Amino acid sequence: MLTTQSTDVAAVAAELVAAFGAGDWQRFRATLDPAVVYEETGTHRRVEGADEYVRLSEGWKKAFPDARGTVRAAVSSGQTVVEEVVWEGTHTGPLAGPSGTVPPSGKRIRVLGTMWFTFTGGRAREIRHHLDLITLLQQIGALPD
Repeated sequence: MLTTQSTDVAAVAAELVAAFGAGDWQRFRATLDPAVVYEETGTHRRVEGADEYVRLSEGWKKAFPDARGTVRAAVSSGQTVVEEVVWEGTHTGPLAGPSGTVPPSGKRIRVLGTMWFTFTGGRAREIRHHLDLITLLQQIGALPD
């Protein structure tokens, strides 16, 4: 059980990335405030609520089933955490996008992102994910280099 007094918010932010990599949606959800707001700058997607964010994350995991994030650096101040994350995986499932679905390419990706978390009560209340989507699309062959 997460509590405000005893929660290391940097550890909770790292747990979210690890739970995503494991595809453990129960662990993933445990890091989230039920009313979490998630924004993904690379795709312009914005969702509200833990259920919607889990569904969005499951979509990424279907496109890249072996996807893992490695937190290279993290900085926290009060209830705010910023992580620099390297995302790696293989594009073996359909990737839904604003212009349609990109079919599986079988290609590996390695892209950088930063995640900005704001916590309330030891759980992520706001997450802004700045993802290098151009590089990701180039690596899977959906955009020219």
